[in-house]
Amino acid sequence: MEWIEKLDGNVIVSEAQGKIIYMNERAVVQYENDGGASLIGSDLLECHGEASRKKILEIMTSGKKNVYTIEKKGQKKIIYQSPWFADGEFRGIVELSLGIPMEMEHFVRG
Repeated sequence: MEWIEKLDGNVIVSEAQGKIIYMNERAVVQYENDGGASLIGSDLLECHGEASRKKILEIMTSGKKNVYTIEKKGQKKIIYQSPWFADGEFRGIVELSLGIPMEMEHFVRG
């Protein structure tokens, strides 16, 4: 899907055992120094530090998402790591990394 390839943010998808099966163009460029597109087929756990590996394993076993913000090189980002399912069965993890403004409006609707 072209829209996901051109999304202004990183999209990385793994399968249930943690093998990376997809990276959009932005993610490939973002991780170029770590191998870029050659990361497809590698183990998601091996691409992260110990604390992140624990969170990824928790997502794999609990089926619950992990969402947080970071600031890196003057850019604030939201990281959204979510399990994906097919026919009710855990199939892997989708990670979105999207830049967000340092100060952002918040609306309560309801």
